Amino acid sequence: MNIELDTHTHTLASGHAYSTITEMIDAAVDKGLKLLAITEHAPAMPGSCKDFYFYNLKILPRFQKGLEIMFGVELNVMDYEGRLDLPERYIECTDLRIASLHPPCLKPGTMAENTSAVLGAIHNPYVDILGHPDDGRYPLDYEKIIAEAKKYGKIVELNNNSMSPLNSRTNARENDRKILKLCKKYEVPVVMGTDAHVSFMVGDLDKALEVVLEAEFPEELLMNDSVEKFKRYLEAGRKIGFGVH
Repeated sequence: MNIELDTHTHTLASGHAYSTITEMIDAAVDKGLKLLAITEHAPAMPGSCKDFYFYNLKILPRFQKGLEIMFGVELNVMDYEGRLDLPERYIECTDLRIASLHPPCLKPGTMAENTSAVLGAIHNPYVDILGHPDDGRYPLDYEKIIAEAKKYGKIVELNNNSMSPLNSRTNARENDRKILKLCKKYEVPVVMGTDAHVSFMVGDLDKALEVVLEAEFPEELLMNDSVEKFKRYLEAGRKIGFGVH
């Protein structure tokens, strides 16, 4: 598969990542990507940037060295109702919005509580992508979540970093198989993201690709082979999200 985009990366601004914006751009260009999304952790993540960082993203150029760049945010789900940690006026300043569960921001609960938290994020029209829902520390009702993602026009992430032996997420590969099966059933788009916290991880989607191929996931629902296709689904999802009441 030809990979054109990486939709989940972090720079020094996230507090526990190790490369600059320029280094991430150079790595993406070297990998032959056409689009890179830099999605810093929102403020509730320990050590990350403050609200105003996202407001000032307007000063950054969206094209460098032939590469399109989206400056986004990885929002933290803060409670079992799905509230997020960045005010809407700052979310609106970003190009791409991922919503994820992280233990420093929300303690894992019961399956019902975790599922409620994710559904709350799905119902937020500003959220574009459901980030690493494969984390076994948060048991989820995947059928309910994927069905709702379809209704609200969300893209589901297949996170390459979740499957790294160095990652603290559990049962990711097994959970990703379940997620892909349901995304195929409900025709929900999936995007692979590296979750790169250093430049040499940019564009490295080998583990995610293995799972995609094992699952025989439909190419038309996988977003990484075409910037145009990804942006088309993104725009359509936002129209659905803001139109659903």
